Amino acid sequence: MNAPETPPVSDLPALALREVPADFLAALAARFGDQMSTGESVRAQHGRDESAYVHIPPPAAVVFAESTQDVADTLRLCNAYGVPVIAYGVGSSIEGQLLAVQGGISLDVSRMNRVLHVNAEDLTVTVQPGVTRKQLNEAIKDTGLFFPIDPGADASIGGMSATRASGTNAVRYGTMRENVLALEVVLANGEVMHTGTRAKKSSAGYDLTRLLVGSEGTLGVMTEVTVRLHPLPEAVSAAICQFPTIRDAVQTVITTIQMGVPIARVEFIEAHTVELINAYAKTTLRPEHMLLMEFHGSPAGVKEQAETVQAIASEHHGNDFEWADTPEGRTQLWSARHNTLFAGLASRPGAKAVTTDACVPISRLADCLLESVADAEAHNQPYFLVGHVGDGNFHFGYLIDPDSAEERERAEALNHRLVARAIAMDGTCTGEHGIGLHKMGFLVNEAGLPAVDAMRAIKRALDPNGILNPGKVFAAD
Repeated sequence: MNAPETPPVSDLPALALREVPADFLAALAARFGDQMSTGESVRAQHGRDESAYVHIPPPAAVVFAESTQDVADTLRLCNAYGVPVIAYGVGSSIEGQLLAVQGGISLDVSRMNRVLHVNAEDLTVTVQPGVTRKQLNEAIKDTGLFFPIDPGADASIGGMSATRASGTNAVRYGTMRENVLALEVVLANGEVMHTGTRAKKSSAGYDLTRLLVGSEGTLGVMTEVTVRLHPLPEAVSAAICQFPTIRDAVQTVITTIQMGVPIARVEFIEAHTVELINAYAKTTLRPEHMLLMEFHGSPAGVKEQAETVQAIASEHHGNDFEWADTPEGRTQLWSARHNTLFAGLASRPGAKAVTTDACVPISRLADCLLESVADAEAHNQPYFLVGHVGDGNFHFGYLIDPDSAEERERAEALNHRLVARAIAMDGTCTGEHGIGLHKMGFLVNEAGLPAVDAMRAIKRALDPNGILNPGKVFAAD
């Protein structure tokens, strides 16, 4: 693939606000009553996410759905009037997926938060889209099973499915793509469609479930999600190991994966980022490049895995493991990792983070990280860097003054070069955040125009009036 040319950078995407007719709002109010709000604060809450875009107008109204019928009735009205609708879970998306760049309304499904069916014998559970990952694990804790996908934020299962999320456990347990079995989805015209089953495999027709997982709300609104569960491991142990160089840390991971060690989690935290975490979380981690690892299995299996990885790390100048064997100790370590964004923001009060992720073949990971770090430091750009390095995925956050056009331009240029670098290394512009607004310019370069045209054709077929989260994933024809 050719690396993309540098596009013009702007805080404000091109807005093409559509009319939201007064009679549409009246019809919505008549149907939903106090489940609908046009209050300024409610609209403002639903008009932002964790992206660095700060000047997008909020939606015209918010509907709080409580059932599949509520979702279907909302979409029928939106489709009839040609009004955009953006599904909303907990607002933790990063690439601008929730922003009303064409106006319209927000459809909040957070009240659809019931665990519907637990099938422990088959290792599956069916939930409504507003159930969060922590809520799900709390609900099934007595079954001896757990849901392993952990993107950091306590995201909703619907949102995680829509963005094809993954996170810290993906190296062993996979991403949402591998763990979503079936869906109930409301289409743009209000029809309810079911995809997939609870069976472990199927050859029946097109794989609509996989099509919808990762579609970012542009093809339908999920109202039920059936996911895989996994047995709780008999033993869990976490360790940290520090290294003098990024390449040493990454090479330890590469060798671990190539030897087939079934490590459950392996996170990279760059040395400067460790300092930010220490300042924010009041931890005392040594400010060196770090791997944060977790091992799952039987006590003997965990011991064997840990000894193998310790030997590999020693060959690459890693220090002796520091262990966290208690649940409290592990929670403290992972909380520090998950709070990286907040640690970065706290290091520069008032800042916003232009956050990006990319994923490359693991053999190219060290090169990509080193070149990207050198680029940021050469331009005196404050940043933080962490990565789910077991599958080649990493995250940069460039910290900027949101009111400085110069700083935003610089950060976006760095992001552009990072993504171009990843694509040139046979990687992808996003491993788990999704395309949203921020990565649209890279999709053609990665997938090619014929593939993007096929995506557009699917979008037109399922959403001919273009009401479902328009202006995301790819630009208009």
